[in-house]
Amino acid sequence: MAGITHSVTNQAPPLVQYDVFGSDRALVEAVERHLAPEVRDDGLAELSALGHTAGSAQVQEWGVQANENPPRLRTHDRYGRRIDEVEFHPAWHRLLGKGVSAGLTAAWGRPGGHVRRAAAFLMWTQVEAGNGCPLSMTHASVPALRTDPALAAEWEPRLTSVIYDRALRPPGQKPGALFGMGMTEKQGGSDVRANTTAARPLAEDGTYALTGHKWFCSAPMSDAFLVLAQAPGGLTCFLVPRVLEDGSRNVFLLQRLKDKLGNRSNASAEVEFDGTWARRVGEEGQGVRTIIGMVAATRLDCALGSAGLMRQAVAQAVHHCAYREAFGGKLADKPLMRNVLADLALESEAATTLALRLAAAYDDGGEQERALLRIAVPAAKYWVTKRCAPVAVEAAECLGGNGYVEESGMPRLVRESPLNSIWEGAGNVQALDVLRALRREPAALDAYLREVGKARGADHRLDAAIKDLLTDLADLEGVEGRARRLTERLALVLQGSLLVRHAPPEVADAFCAGRLGGDAGSAFGTLPYTLDLASVVERARPLS
Repeated sequence: MAGITHSVTNQAPPLVQYDVFGSDRALVEAVERHLAPEVRDDGLAELSALGHTAGSAQVQEWGVQANENPPRLRTHDRYGRRIDEVEFHPAWHRLLGKGVSAGLTAAWGRPGGHVRRAAAFLMWTQVEAGNGCPLSMTHASVPALRTDPALAAEWEPRLTSVIYDRALRPPGQKPGALFGMGMTEKQGGSDVRANTTAARPLAEDGTYALTGHKWFCSAPMSDAFLVLAQAPGGLTCFLVPRVLEDGSRNVFLLQRLKDKLGNRSNASAEVEFDGTWARRVGEEGQGVRTIIGMVAATRLDCALGSAGLMRQAVAQAVHHCAYREAFGGKLADKPLMRNVLADLALESEAATTLALRLAAAYDDGGEQERALLRIAVPAAKYWVTKRCAPVAVEAAECLGGNGYVEESGMPRLVRESPLNSIWEGAGNVQALDVLRALRREPAALDAYLREVGKARGADHRLDAAIKDLLTDLADLEGVEGRARRLTERLALVLQGSLLVRHAPPEVADAFCAGRLGGDAGSAFGTLPYTLDLASVVERARPLS
């Protein structure tokens, strides 16, 4: 019989059995805003169903199991034959199957598909971020494949399928397929033009044999991969299947799996090509141009993934503080803690609002929306992903010592939080990409200024920030050294404009004060105390 010292009191109940979608007011409002009336009801019902699934005890347990049982590499079978397979815990397959069936690879062919998928991806990241990698790569492969109509006709139905088939077999025999990516090499990193993997043309037109080593190959258990290699005509994009149509395994030698800080449920590998069969995608020498559509889509997913991680961190912090009592009252009601929670909530809502706006631009597909994406995607990828780590750490601190314990789930969020800032081009790559757009594509800046200008006159701090930004943009001399600062301002002004137009007044007021008006310190919890912070916190509270 437990003694009196073992009584458990003053602990928050687990945040479980709740609607991850319906409890996220900023996300619901963004979906309602961007979905056309004719698909809005179906979209909301679909997302609510996934929200209940994501918040269920069973699915949350799958996330824990997938994280605690990382993949294992099997290079050979019992007889010494190379098989180069990756074994995953059953929870991983369950999560990945749920993600595929929820349409996380099926955005390109349905009305409002990108907004619906973006909201779903943001939610599913909160369960377990690792399975988001193959979902993202598969989704993002479609625009690259569309540069070759024959390849797109063959592969797109498989990639956008809602059927998950984990078996390694010829792609023509599968109802659904997943894609990975292999661009990074040891000597080049983000400088993909320095790649040394060689592509030798074969007798059949459009086919090649690849020889080389990829330092990071994402999702190595996938059915096929888009990779870059040096063909006779220059750097070129190729499709590399794991299994050939005759049923034989392609030469795809997995040398080792990376031992990563976070994202431990997902496999990232070093892979060797040695006469590996590949099919050309696009023209020789046009590899970067061919694959750039895939890169842009995965960068938006990085912002969405970070927005999801931030939302889960904030939800856990607000939930804990709404129940935990200290110094004579609820933590959430204490002025100083309320300031911290409100500050975190602002960061989360701004990230969600921006990411969904960009997803809506994909759905629109118009010339001006495409131009906006050219600047806004790298700016969002740069800023949103960089804000994720400090948000996760501060949210964990809100739980005190409980937040430092694995069972709380907060350490997993903390370990995961830097990932999206590093993958798909780290901060400097994004900032330089913004500079390229500013210098080479006047329509991109025009589209950006039109977007932020929609809120001009609504808040004096936003107006001043736009004016300062225009001053920065007027002088691009020696701009590379201040490219990060400029990219940060572009992201913050766009977030401010969106919140002023669409968020409740207390949210927009606090954001403009703390992020644009300079009326806050460097740490979270330093917003002006005169703001309506209680309403900001209540809006962020998940209702279980």
